[in-house]
Amino acid sequence: MITGQVCWKGICGTPNKKVMGQEMFEGRTEEQAREEILQAVQEYYERYHRKNDDYTEGQRIPYASRIYDGEEMCNLVDSALEFWLTAGRYAERFEKELAAYLGIRFCSLVNSGSSANLLAFMALTSPLLGERQVRRGDEVITVAAGFPTTVTPIIQYGAVPVFVDVTIPEYNIDPAMLEKAYSPRTKAVMIAHTLGNPFPLRQVKEFCDRHGLWLIEDNCDALGSRYRMEDGERYTGTIGDIGTSSFYPPHHMTMGEGGAVYTDNPLLNKIIRSFRDWGRDCMCPSGRDGVCGNRFSGQYGELPQGYDHKYVYSHFGYNLKATDMQAAIGCAQLKKLPDFVARRRENFEMLYRELEPVSDRLILPRATEYAEPSWFGFLLTCREGTDREKLVPYIESKGIQTRMLFAGNLTRHPCFDEMRRTGEGYRIAGTLEVTDRIMRDSFWVGVYPGMTKERIVYMARVIVEGVGKGKGEL
Repeated sequence: MITGQVCWKGICGTPNKKVMGQEMFEGRTEEQAREEILQAVQEYYERYHRKNDDYTEGQRIPYASRIYDGEEMCNLVDSALEFWLTAGRYAERFEKELAAYLGIRFCSLVNSGSSANLLAFMALTSPLLGERQVRRGDEVITVAAGFPTTVTPIIQYGAVPVFVDVTIPEYNIDPAMLEKAYSPRTKAVMIAHTLGNPFPLRQVKEFCDRHGLWLIEDNCDALGSRYRMEDGERYTGTIGDIGTSSFYPPHHMTMGEGGAVYTDNPLLNKIIRSFRDWGRDCMCPSGRDGVCGNRFSGQYGELPQGYDHKYVYSHFGYNLKATDMQAAIGCAQLKKLPDFVARRRENFEMLYRELEPVSDRLILPRATEYAEPSWFGFLLTCREGTDREKLVPYIESKGIQTRMLFAGNLTRHPCFDEMRRTGEGYRIAGTLEVTDRIMRDSFWVGVYPGMTKERIVYMARVIVEGVGKGKGEL
């Protein structure tokens, strides 16, 4: 574009003060102008984005959706007007506020939940961990019934995932299989809390502590879930060594894309920050120099004495920071999170009551012992005589969106074709019989905060009708 020209409603030309609003800002400070813009954004939200709860049967009921108001839009525009773009003041604020919510010391904002899982695992590969460093060929216990990005970093690094079966109706790791999965090469356990339902943390944590293993909690589907340990109740993601979150639109809160990694361990936090920020040794924030106090005074590797610490690399890292615009949305969302969590629990309980009459045809989900889930979804498994391949299309035909339990059995996907052929790169402890059943017979529907009583009642009625039609012959 030619300097000094602008595009306005598709027409490029010389800026017109009146059209571009410059006249509106005459005599105003930048702060005053910004305030007027944000007031206009709030009005824009009220006129064009505010949604009502009116529902007509047959309207599409998604399994999840973003919930927001004018505060998110104003924060986003406020950040855009500042034009810092990369991680800045909103990112710092979000990290502090999420850490405070979780009751944990350190939080690092990243650009996605997948990046959060990548950082969490890669932190365990740091040479700074000494004998506890995860090396290529070491084993990590996990499950195949879940989302692939819990497992992907393990495989990509060259470690070996060891898959164990899960239980129904909790849909989490079967702790009885942990010892069978253990070997002298086991270094860590990395598993997700399934659809908001915490895995049995007491048993898993005791196993990890007894064998000196790292524990990573993939908390991407469970933000706000709580679990009662022997010493008290805590948020999931804070009981293991590292926790992760995702802020993709369907999740408990959103910033469009985004994620977080959190820990109470200062060394792990240092490593996580390094891997997130290109592998740098220096912890000085972007755009700020000398905060570390030794920019030109240190000796690192085989570099010259006094080499600029800003450009010393202690890990082979990435750039996985979120933008300040994402963080600005997250700051507004975080205020709403307690209410979101409460609504998810209420919606789950309502749907459970509505579906109890068909519990002889469908297995209803059950919370793990000692857990208070922040439910992400309502997972159902068809009993014998109920055909999922007929039931799910029927439910979808009535405007209700469904989902499988993500990969079902990850080891049966095309990404495992080569490993299955060679028999290398992964290991299965015991069988994955229950995982295979989930792959064949399970599906879930949503309980997100935007669901009203009318939607839940309708959704339940459709499911009840579906399973009542000739043993699933729909």
